[in-house]
Amino acid sequence: MSSFSDDETRDLARSRGVDVSSRALPMRLAAERLSIVRYVFLVQIEEGIASADQRAALEYADAVLMGWPKDDSERIADLDDASVVRVGELADAMEERIARFRGLEREGDVSGMTECLVSITEQVAGVRSLFQPRFELPTFAEIHRVVQKEWDDDMGRIETSGREDSVDERLERDLRSSVSGTDGSEAGSSAQKGDGRQ
Repeated sequence: MSSFSDDETRDLARSRGVDVSSRALPMRLAAERLSIVRYVFLVQIEEGIASADQRAALEYADAVLMGWPKDDSERIADLDDASVVRVGELADAMEERIARFRGLEREGDVSGMTECLVSITEQVAGVRSLFQPRFELPTFAEIHRVVQKEWDDDMGRIETSGREDSVDERLERDLRSSVSGTDGSEAGSSAQKGDGRQ
């Protein structure tokens, strides 16, 4: 049975003031589940420098959640029987991946969590596409290409900045050495001249 329609899920939703009779309930629950997973993932990576894959996973989740319609929106389509079944399948797949995500979180496997977030987002995107067939959603591959280029550019600037710093440091050292050597030579020369006159 779909996790969107089981009694426990509906009771929880009802206790939070959610209209469980809404035709868009599965869509709303999918968005909430993804939002929670996205937040947990963000907490895991926020202390370091996110890799291109991690950034892309977050951007993908954001893109799928962007402009999420309200339950009573006219933009939400009525589902036929086949679509209802498909939503249930996507919900089950999503919950399986969320369970996997939790296990990876306990293990501290951020790489695995990244892949899992992408997979969870894909299931939620599938649910949204059924309810909003005219709403165009980007694929992870499309987002990853853009993010990878931005990441490469960022890393290139950091490396260039590091090289410039190194050049500046070398120039400063060379200048100090040159000035020091000149002063020493002049001092030595003066001393010799002084000795000669005496």
